[in-house]
Amino acid sequence: MEKQIINSKSAPAPIGPYNQAVKTGNLLFISGQIALDAITGELVNESISAETTQVMQNLKAILNEAGKSFSAVVKTTIFLSSMEHFTTVNEVYASYFEGDFPARETVAVAGLPKNVNVEISMIAAL
Repeated sequence: MEKQIINSKSAPAPIGPYNQAVKTGNLLFISGQIALDAITGELVNESISAETTQVMQNLKAILNEAGKSFSAVVKTTIFLSSMEHFTTVNEVYASYFEGDFPARETVAVAGLPKNVNVEISMIAAL
């Protein structure tokens, strides 16, 4: 099966050996995004709400690059530094979807890249 690499200049460049997204068949796999600003390269982390908003904006930019929106998302994974952030992250996350939500799991982990509080990955149908 052929794969196509998707990268958006409106989302931060990968900080490791991976691509922002890979399209294969009728699926788009979006790598976990953290709250890096694509223009400045700085973390947006003054609050968990601001951090989550930046993550979702980065995901939106990648979806847009692939010609899709959040309505195409079928699965997400949310990684949190603490379950204390669960309610706020849910509120911000939910605001990006209209109607049906994708399948999802949310887990607390011991650490995330650049010591962020939230990272989200997605799978979208094309």
